[in-house]
Amino acid sequence: MSSFNTLIEALEQHSTDNRSLTFIEGKDKETNITFKQLHQRALGMLYHFQKKGLKPGDELIIYLRNNESFLDAFWGAIFGGIIPVPVAVGISDEHRSKLYKIVNKLQRPFIYTDKENLSRLKKYAGENEIENEFSKIKKTAILVEETKDLSLQGEKHNAEAGDVCFIQFSSGSTSEPKGVVLTHRNLILNVLAKGEAGGYTKDDISLSWMPLTHDMGLIGFHINMIVCYMHHHIMATELFSRRPLLWLQKVSEKKASVICSPNFGYKHFLKSLGDKQLDSMDLSCVRVILNGAEPISTRLCDEFLERLAPYGLKSSSMLPVYGLAEATLAVAFPKWGQDYRSAHVDRHKLKIGDIVTYLDESNVNTVSFPIVGFAVPDMEIRIGDIDGKVYEENIIGSILINGPTVTQGYYSDEQATKAVMTPDNWFDTGDLGFISNNELIITGRSKEIIFAHGQNYYPHDLESILIHNNDIELGKVAVYGVWDESRQRDELLVFVIFRGDFKDFVSIVKQVTFVLNEQAGLEVDQVIPVNRIPKTTSGKFQRRILAAAFTNGEYDEVLQKLSVLLAEKSVDENEELTTLQKSLIEVCNSALEDQKISLNDNFFEMGISSLVLAEMHQCIDDVYPDKVDITDLFEYQTIKDLSVFMEETVES
Repeated sequence: MSSFNTLIEALEQHSTDNRSLTFIEGKDKETNITFKQLHQRALGMLYHFQKKGLKPGDELIIYLRNNESFLDAFWGAIFGGIIPVPVAVGISDEHRSKLYKIVNKLQRPFIYTDKENLSRLKKYAGENEIENEFSKIKKTAILVEETKDLSLQGEKHNAEAGDVCFIQFSSGSTSEPKGVVLTHRNLILNVLAKGEAGGYTKDDISLSWMPLTHDMGLIGFHINMIVCYMHHHIMATELFSRRPLLWLQKVSEKKASVICSPNFGYKHFLKSLGDKQLDSMDLSCVRVILNGAEPISTRLCDEFLERLAPYGLKSSSMLPVYGLAEATLAVAFPKWGQDYRSAHVDRHKLKIGDIVTYLDESNVNTVSFPIVGFAVPDMEIRIGDIDGKVYEENIIGSILINGPTVTQGYYSDEQATKAVMTPDNWFDTGDLGFISNNELIITGRSKEIIFAHGQNYYPHDLESILIHNNDIELGKVAVYGVWDESRQRDELLVFVIFRGDFKDFVSIVKQVTFVLNEQAGLEVDQVIPVNRIPKTTSGKFQRRILAAAFTNGEYDEVLQKLSVLLAEKSVDENEELTTLQKSLIEVCNSALEDQKISLNDNFFEMGISSLVLAEMHQCIDDVYPDKVDITDLFEYQTIKDLSVFMEETVES
């Protein structure tokens, strides 16, 4: 493998027509470019950036859905010493809010986007009375539509290994996002370490549907492949959401050997697969499936491997791994080529400082965690606490990391950086676990993070959304996530202080469900009335006490009564349905599993998740091609409203 110190050197040395990148936008819609073309296009994009006045050290927010345009901008910025700041577009106000917060944290930000997204940012600003903030964005906006000609080349910047390469902002959070600063040295060392741990060679072929705004998508399955000189394929994330089966069909077609997915992706695929048989699919080409980015379910791993074994998928291909943006990406990998393994321990002895007790897998008190393996090259892992105390093997504690690929801090946020560093300069990941035989096992998280669809959501952030959008007062709502083994995800619980007539709480349930679904794209499982929210002497919420009461069944009777009240729908039986409305109801219900939609049911009050909403949109698009955009479902939130909108273009 060639030697290089920066990403610029990596792409320059690998700028040939012998390796290529394929963008997959549909079953029969693909674009292929060679590494040489990627290099040339980057310099062409840099010309436009420099023409707009961007200089080395300036920040460039990349705010796009299209992967091809995204990478043109990303590499164009890298070659000019401009600092790329990838930000997910998303489909909700939560994502737009995050964009504005990031703008305010940067020093001299520009933004690369398209007319449609700029228009949505303008609309959001008007609705939230922040027009001045939008004016700043508009002045520095560079539009995709204005940068189509890449024939003229910009002037390359000579970067050094210690220079800031790009900034990765925390995903999923609605509070003040933190920007992880990554240098060229961080990136080069980490992707080489990941390549070594995964046994990558230039003959491997990768395929990923992870978004390029996520560290696994951008670093793990693009930058890594550039550095390791590998053919790779990037599938649009929205395409996977709508047609998950296409993911492995394309893996078979492209003979991909290295692929990935977080926990929810396997579940989404298996749900769509059901009892179907996929003709001609051959997965014997797959050598490595990286499983990370959120808590890993051993049961789901087993189900996925067993269901796909008839297609040639090897049990040794599944690699549960551990990483985080603050480590650049990779922290721990198991040895590839062997079946993944689990640790079976007593679920009642998982507090910090507890000595791990191993149990038989069949014991009623057993909980199983995948072994995520050894520290990757150039990474050190220890178990301890934030004060610098170090624990021995098989003792539960905070997972601390150190090494040249660990970030030196958060962008322009000295206080946040200080909060996560031990006195001897080890980084506290916020996760809990233990080490056994030099291998890491993750047991939970010290921070109260809720994992949903591969993103991280913080309770106080979601509480802020509810306080801002409802009549709920500060200090009277608490949000928490409890892992649901049967559904393989966190169950989202919202506790609200309420002492009125029980029937009046129904409207609060609907409002809470609506707001969190619409603004954060989250499915609320239970909204629970409580008399009080326990707090510490310093006033901090003790959410775990509420969650423990829920787990112990203390709210079962209340929730049963609520379920009955919520099932009582007010229906106007005299209201006749149009042909279009009948069709839409039938089409949308085909995407729903446990509930049925009626004419006036609000999508978000029903708690329809973002993934299911994407499936609903795909079903509508199959019957009425190109008539409805997924964002229209946020504007017209009932079948009745949607049908009125569609009547202008669809014959009823």
